[in-house]
Amino acid sequence: MQPKSKLAGALALILVFSVGVGVLLSNNNQSQRGGSVVAPKLIDQPSLAKFVSQHVAWSACYGTFQCAQITVPLDYQHPQVRTIKLSVVRLLAKDRKNRIGSLLVNPGGPGGSGVDYALAAEFIVTKEVLARYDLVGFDPRGVGRSTPIHCLNDKQTDQMIALDGTPSTPAQVQTLMDAAKTIADLCKVNAGAMLPFLGSANVARDMDLLRAILGDAKLNYLGKSYGTLIGAIYADLFPKRVGHLVLDGALDPTVSNTETNIDQARGFQIALGDYITDCLKHQTCPGGKTRTAVLDRISKLLADTDVTPLPSKSGRVATQSLVLLGIVSTLYDSEGGWPSLTLALNQAYNGDSSGLLDLADYYVDRDANGHYSSNSNDIGYAVNCIDKDSRATVAQMQSDSKVMAKASPQFGAYLAWGLAPCDFWPTPPTPYPAPIAAKGAGPILVVGTTHDPATPYRWAQGLAHQLSSGVLLTYEGEGHTAYMRGSACIDRAVDAYFLLGQTPPPGTTCQ
Repeated sequence: MQPKSKLAGALALILVFSVGVGVLLSNNNQSQRGGSVVAPKLIDQPSLAKFVSQHVAWSACYGTFQCAQITVPLDYQHPQVRTIKLSVVRLLAKDRKNRIGSLLVNPGGPGGSGVDYALAAEFIVTKEVLARYDLVGFDPRGVGRSTPIHCLNDKQTDQMIALDGTPSTPAQVQTLMDAAKTIADLCKVNAGAMLPFLGSANVARDMDLLRAILGDAKLNYLGKSYGTLIGAIYADLFPKRVGHLVLDGALDPTVSNTETNIDQARGFQIALGDYITDCLKHQTCPGGKTRTAVLDRISKLLADTDVTPLPSKSGRVATQSLVLLGIVSTLYDSEGGWPSLTLALNQAYNGDSSGLLDLADYYVDRDANGHYSSNSNDIGYAVNCIDKDSRATVAQMQSDSKVMAKASPQFGAYLAWGLAPCDFWPTPPTPYPAPIAAKGAGPILVVGTTHDPATPYRWAQGLAHQLSSGVLLTYEGEGHTAYMRGSACIDRAVDAYFLLGQTPPPGTTCQ
């Protein structure tokens, strides 16, 4: 399973988290009560002692996994006032005699399910790591199974995602901003009590509480994409509790919102270019036999659907925004995504948007019946509008769209409007202070991919540099994130860190 880091594009978030194998789940609830009363010394805040010593009832689920819920404070400054439930799943280490501890995992997002991610255990870590660690996934607060927020219903989400994301007239701008306000208003009505407490710093605090409940003196963690920000904040809040932290596909918290959008636009433009290089090599490119011809044909498709949506055999139509999402969804993973893009574009050029709609649906977790199986868009706005100092005027977004269109003719203008709902958000932003140094933490391994479209390589360089104990491991390749994506060199280096505590020499680069 591979992370899918969602970008903020128009009114559908292009998320930063793993995309990859699908997991078919059936919950087998064989009751297996068990839990542990953990000494409060595992936590540094006395007011949290009762949370650490809570009884956790683990039950068998999903075959060989165990499931449970834990109780955490909604507000860590007032932990006794209100609590929420987090869903947790774990797969016990196979080599119990040589067990190292727990390894928490997060696929990114915001909005990625750590439970679903852990259920794909054999695809996200090596068998050697599974032998020595209990693999633990949890849905962050507000996500999936963990006291989820729901702002929009399925029909409303359909409307927002399909909306024109590249407004070029005052009327189109007004329509988009009205929709952005509607999103914020619905979140206030349907999830207002939780909104102030959904920032990444509170997710990091939840991880520390979970660490203590599990009985681990230090946190071992694999965070991908947006999950790297959670890990970096954790290290800064709890440097003495850092065990082995791998941050793969890193976010750089010092990069501004505009820089983030420009970097991601460039990243996806480069990824599209990599796709074209490959399809030209294999003579499979849809729409032309030269780079210019292929790009021009894609640009024409986007321009045409900005005016008239493209029909499909199912009766649905693909607006420009849905076409963009369909294309973007394939650029995270060259091995699986590129062939899908070729097929979908060939269909589109023959008047059928079915393939692009399927790809867009997969990206936003929409099933064939029009139901959204996750709340990733709702929680994505909630987290980003808290984490980012994200208020921007219409004039600023219009200016950004012009700059970004130069950086990426296909994707740039679309990404400029992604945080528009934050202009109307009912809760003020509380961004975590940057840069993040995590002084006093042990070595932290930061992994960067040179042609990563969603989290550009310079972000990994930036995070590794600002972390006082950051160590950069580089993968020269395409796609989003690097560990468990086909590079034996990367996998060996990460495993040596997880299993032996060994970091790679400075400047280590893998292919």
